[in-house]
Amino acid sequence: MSSHAASLGHGRTEADTDTETETRMRRALELAAAGPWPDPNPRVGAVVVDRDGTVVGEGWHRGAGSPHAEAAALAVAGDRARGGSVFVTLEPCAHSGRTAPCTDALVAAGVTRVVFAAPDPNPVAAGGAGVLRRAGIDVHGGVLAPEADELNGRWSRTIALHRPLVTWKLATTLDGRSAAADGSSRWVTGDAARADVHALRATRDAVLVGTGTLLVDDPRLTVRMPSGALSAHQPLRVVMGVRGVPPTARVHDAPGEVLHVAVRSPGEALEQLWHRGIRDIWLEGGPTLAAAFIAAGLVDEVYAYVAPALLGAGANAIGDIGVGSMADIVRLSTSDVRLIGDDVRIHAVLPALRRDLRPHKVDDHLEAVRAQP
Repeated sequence: MSSHAASLGHGRTEADTDTETETRMRRALELAAAGPWPDPNPRVGAVVVDRDGTVVGEGWHRGAGSPHAEAAALAVAGDRARGGSVFVTLEPCAHSGRTAPCTDALVAAGVTRVVFAAPDPNPVAAGGAGVLRRAGIDVHGGVLAPEADELNGRWSRTIALHRPLVTWKLATTLDGRSAAADGSSRWVTGDAARADVHALRATRDAVLVGTGTLLVDDPRLTVRMPSGALSAHQPLRVVMGVRGVPPTARVHDAPGEVLHVAVRSPGEALEQLWHRGIRDIWLEGGPTLAAAFIAAGLVDEVYAYVAPALLGAGANAIGDIGVGSMADIVRLSTSDVRLIGDDVRIHAVLPALRRDLRPHKVDDHLEAVRAQP
């Protein structure tokens, strides 16, 4: 047995090796991936093994208000967890929210060892490892931490920023126009690009426009499948601005809530949405609203759909953001470029976010969304 494996101790046999520990943690990560995103809480999975090393319980967090992964797995294990070990993808929480602290459940279950992947970045919930150690439980952290961090990359960013992530979507011609001189804007891009937008909308928990876009374009802001049917998941439809939302607007036509945030400040709007549990926003506002978010430093990533077309006049894709010279240019980092039908999709993020917001992970999710019947 390696010295590292031996340090895990507490009656474990030669089978308790680094390989076994990683195997259990990889299973916990698989379980965690079944959890929802977006959600106010991270995706977490847990595996319980008895004192002989046999798996006796598995669980994952199914969303805010539901049992945490550790509690779910311990409920399956029952008395068989006593004297055993728990492998969990995130440091067990030590605070009371909608559910009791996971540390309390682990201590009450009588487990002797807890192995976790990543420390909890949320200062409200962190500190569980220390609580468990003080209760006499052997605690080991950092097993497959990079994989666990990647799984919850977007959630961790929201915790660090203490606001929802904001993705701005725009559709533009080659000459940077989002609408013609007469104000018409349907459609700049083709069918394939519009289907791609709907698939991406489905990966967020809110779609946000301004009252100007609502009054001019009268959008539905729904997620629709290529067949035209409504998707099972519908993000919260949010309209921002001090003007009222007409009761006849098409945004009311589909099931689900429509929220009017009657403020002009992007920061105030995000604060209200944060306290409602919104964590990942799809921004589809016009050039004025987009400029306000960009100027406030509140756009984290961009999906730009560029059509091989020219208008020559009409609305720009974005309004004035206060850039007076090349010295002040706002540069993003390109993460992905691909052809969607006849249009080009550019995914760009702020350089500081590049590591956390990996486009291939988003596209993996998109394939699952597109496969819905």
